[in-house]
Amino acid sequence: MKLFSLSFVFVMCFSAIGLDVSGQVNRKPLLQPIVIKPGETRPRTSPTPLVTKTSSTRPIISSGPAPDLVIMASRKTSFPVLANVTIPGTSGVLIESEDGMVVLDSFSNQAFNPASNVKVATAYAVLRTFGPEYRFSTGVWTDGTIDRSTRTLIGNVYVSGRDPIFNYEHAVAIADELNRIGITRIEGDLVVTSNFSMNFSTSSTRSASSLIRTMDVSTRNAAGRKAWNLYLSHSGNFATASPNPGVIFTGSSYVQSIPTNARLLFMHESAPLKEIVKATMSYSNNFLAERLGNMLGGAYGVERIVQRDAQVAPFEFNIETCSGLGINRVTPQAQVKLLRTFKDFLKKHKMSFRDVMPVAGLDDGTLKNRFDSAFQIGSVVGKTGTLRQTDNGVSTLSGEITTRKGTFFFVIFNQRGNVGAFRNFQDNFVPLVQGQLGGALSMQYLPIPMGRRLAKSRIVRPAGFAN
Repeated sequence: MKLFSLSFVFVMCFSAIGLDVSGQVNRKPLLQPIVIKPGETRPRTSPTPLVTKTSSTRPIISSGPAPDLVIMASRKTSFPVLANVTIPGTSGVLIESEDGMVVLDSFSNQAFNPASNVKVATAYAVLRTFGPEYRFSTGVWTDGTIDRSTRTLIGNVYVSGRDPIFNYEHAVAIADELNRIGITRIEGDLVVTSNFSMNFSTSSTRSASSLIRTMDVSTRNAAGRKAWNLYLSHSGNFATASPNPGVIFTGSSYVQSIPTNARLLFMHESAPLKEIVKATMSYSNNFLAERLGNMLGGAYGVERIVQRDAQVAPFEFNIETCSGLGINRVTPQAQVKLLRTFKDFLKKHKMSFRDVMPVAGLDDGTLKNRFDSAFQIGSVVGKTGTLRQTDNGVSTLSGEITTRKGTFFFVIFNQRGNVGAFRNFQDNFVPLVQGQLGGALSMQYLPIPMGRRLAKSRIVRPAGFAN
């Protein structure tokens, strides 16, 4: 199922907000404890960073001990061409090689609004805490008995889980598994716990209503039918799954905790977390970012993990949301430290940025149509960010570029200006930088459709399960 293929789900995919609650059915990860001392309070972000408008700065050639280093007010570079570039708005830029050589530094020690580049922090923190292969479980329980002769379950069905990307096709998959164990009719209610979410909804009540309608083939909407067909195509399960599975409930749907006498029928497990993170980053999904971040204690939890692991001070990295909405403050220096820390973590798991971030010109999402020329395609991997009203307009971009002279980290934080003009600057500036470094070099990367990535969900029956 392609994430963008379901009209309803795709629209919701770009909606903001997302809350997480407890009650995961499966194993719990070994969380890194975030200790808050008694009386400790968070430093608050300032409404605007103390930075001057960079486009008004004129270059000055230093006569100091480094004749090959061009220095201007708060800008330094080894490339004269980059020293004369006008950077629009109130902005910070930092480009470094893997070994720490500075290509360009402009106000990199000042804090700016990173917009959705906050999601880089959220992605790192959640992968660091749960692990790339972690799967979210949705448990299916009952307090009733099964009449095999009529394929009827007499009693209620309970669904519990916090899978942030549980959608139409997963609801149908649950109906399909109920059919497999001999149930087509349920004389009872469908009950979900308060942590359950479906189709990117923040309401467990609405999620319960969507679930009961989707599980019943007679009330399943066109989006649900399409999602199931796409899932079968992407997962390769056409031969083993029913084309139209369904169960009928005689009762209603509502939210309640699971009774102590309920027994587990089976669990639905999501695609691995690394695939969910890839979707979150590629489409800049605010709901997923907030829901994933809330599993760590919200923005403060993410912030503390990054400050600890990347060794950045609170004044360098201070966030209020896990998605990048609103007022957040990060310096380009802190963002590069985070990118370095993130890359080291990925290497330990035999992964790279392209496994969890979009590759420009190749992956669907916010970078699909950027840096996609024949000379540049596949040479930029990173995260975009856009806020059209906050801080008088923000556009950001950070990640990694590959060139004939090596791989480089880059951060571009533009704010207080026209978002379109900022983006146009970025689209021209990155190739200019690559040109100074021998030219762009495409990564060795074969894109995998997002639908195929997310179709890696599965059903798991408990040990000793009997139909």
